[in-house]
Amino acid sequence: MRSKKIVLSFYSFMFLFFPHHHSLTAQKNQPSGISFSLSGDLVSSYVWRGFKQTGASVQPAVSLSAGNFTLGSWASTSLSDNGHKEVDFYVSYQVSGLGITLTDYWWDGEGAHRYFSHPDKGNSGHMLEAGLSYTLPASFPLSLSWNTFFLGEGNKKANGDNSFSTYIELSYPFSIKDVDLAVSTGFIPWESSVYGPGMDSFKFTSVCIGASKNIKITDSFNLPVFANIIANPAVEDIHFVFGITIQ
Repeated sequence: MRSKKIVLSFYSFMFLFFPHHHSLTAQKNQPSGISFSLSGDLVSSYVWRGFKQTGASVQPAVSLSAGNFTLGSWASTSLSDNGHKEVDFYVSYQVSGLGITLTDYWWDGEGAHRYFSHPDKGNSGHMLEAGLSYTLPASFPLSLSWNTFFLGEGNKKANGDNSFSTYIELSYPFSIKDVDLAVSTGFIPWESSVYGPGMDSFKFTSVCIGASKNIKITDSFNLPVFANIIANPAVEDIHFVFGITIQ
């Protein structure tokens, strides 16, 4: 019953404060200190923490920020007919280089029809994750993030215990001329049910080199494009993802 109350409280908080879509176009009428962001990516494949989720996808994102707090949502829908659909909500707090995030993941897919189910019935696809990140000063902007799932049926071991699936990542951004680059690597430190079979001990799951650039289309419009080469040593796989962003 406690887990049900946690999930329902989280949803109530999100739906109470998350803006309706029509509000996104009213930025100039908003009080100072409040900002909205709306964007969408079109990607050749969807790869998450080194694991391929599905093929070509559309991935919209929207957020509302006030002071150090941000409420947002991110989603992914496959362009094929495999039914992959994910809708995530999050709340974060950022101060200086420190960030704290709580995310509700839902990736049951099209046709599941159980978004409002809860863990007490053993049929909820929701997963709650807490994240902590820190970025060093601009002179050396290395970032470290720690992300741990703490609630959700998919986070349990075979014996029913919570695996507290965790992913830790280091990332460093830099630029060469007009191209923004980043290198990152991520790993799971212990058995992590969320990441699938074989993830039963310390394993590197992502080594990524990414690049992004704005391509000038007209004098007033640039099209952001990006490409990521992502290797997963744990399963001996590699991905090359290309995408465009509309914002």
